[in-house]
Amino acid sequence: MKWNDTLDIAIGLMETHPDVDPKYIRFTDLHGWVVALPGFSDEPERSNEKILEAIQMAWIEEAE
Repeated sequence: MKWNDTLDIAIGLMETHPDVDPKYIRFTDLHGWVVALPGFSDEPERSNEKILEAIQMAWIEEAE
């Protein structure tokens, strides 16, 4: 997975953090969780607020 695979990342986060409400997540936590996902292979420093926001929105949509 790469940073632009927002839907795959969101699904992975739902599976690894089922008790987390993505509406109230801090981007610092989100960044760490994405980097720790199995299969994530992008450079950690390539993320930015826009990417993290897109991941958060995809997670929220998938959770509903």
